[in-house]
Amino acid sequence: MTLEEIARQAGVSPSTVSRVLNDTGRVGERTRARVLKIAKALKYRPDIHARSLAGGSSRTLGVIVSNLQNPFFLDIFRVIEADALQAGYAVVVANTDYRPKQLAAATQWMLGHRLAGLALVVSEKEPAVIEELAGEELPVVFYDVGSPGPNVTNVKTDYYRGMQRVVEYLYALGHRRMAFVDHHADLQPLQDRRRSFLKAVARFSDGMASAEAHGSDSPDGGYQATRSLLDSGFMPSAIICVNDFMALGVLRALREHGLAVPEDVSVVGYDNISLSKYAAPALTTVNVPRDQIGHAVSSALLPSPGASRDAVRDIVIHPELIVRDSTGPAAVLSPGPPGGAAEGRSS
Repeated sequence: MTLEEIARQAGVSPSTVSRVLNDTGRVGERTRARVLKIAKALKYRPDIHARSLAGGSSRTLGVIVSNLQNPFFLDIFRVIEADALQAGYAVVVANTDYRPKQLAAATQWMLGHRLAGLALVVSEKEPAVIEELAGEELPVVFYDVGSPGPNVTNVKTDYYRGMQRVVEYLYALGHRRMAFVDHHADLQPLQDRRRSFLKAVARFSDGMASAEAHGSDSPDGGYQATRSLLDSGFMPSAIICVNDFMALGVLRALREHGLAVPEDVSVVGYDNISLSKYAAPALTTVNVPRDQIGHAVSSALLPSPGASRDAVRDIVIHPELIVRDSTGPAAVLSPGPPGGAAEGRSS
């Protein structure tokens, strides 16, 4: 259906129809009502992409995330989407599954669709993509993988602060054998969490032992990593997870191994996704406020009267420990062999 057909049935010019549908210019109320009624009856839908190519401003934001199955990324996306819809914008999303090549491909697809702004909420870092986007005129937001600059807002989390608080808390409960469960250990933001764990543990020399296990970013990945950890012979008094999503699988693996949480082993997650408080037992975790991240992203991408796009914005998110039922005083267990790395099986 075209503007010309609507114009023909309404007895007006195509330019009048365009002014009515785009809400621009002055049109009489009776004419406006007639045009809108005919457009609705004919099920007319404007070609937004064609309109933007013709010189109009885009009202679509792009968001690229690493894993939409992980509620952490989904929560951020939903906040961005809600803010965008309220401002009259739509949001398109792409998922990379932590693959740098997929990140590059998704970025090119997004740039080919004339967006009003683009956010990369990812853990994989592709230098060529970062460099290209830094040179674009459209507003860009990086979460954890970029640097601030003109038109570029950088949002990052102080992972060391959160991890230090976790290790100090567990140490105060008597835990001296701590394990770290993570995924994609070669990606920078996840390396930051791992290094933060090792740095925090290194602050204590009182008989501390640590181990690591790796899996996929999923409950099954946490499950497999924990089984591998226990099979290695290292018996932790506490397991710290890179995120809550994996921690759900850690809880199940411990339960199947005949270990009670927290009586035998304490478990701590990271992110504070909504599922964490419904786990059995409720999961002690580190709150990374996804609503704050989402609002920061949408605020940087959506137009704001008087706001300068040239202002360099570097936003730091400060996580906080939330204590629930999955942690308690360290139990007296058989120590097992000295600590070391345990490579978990990825699903």
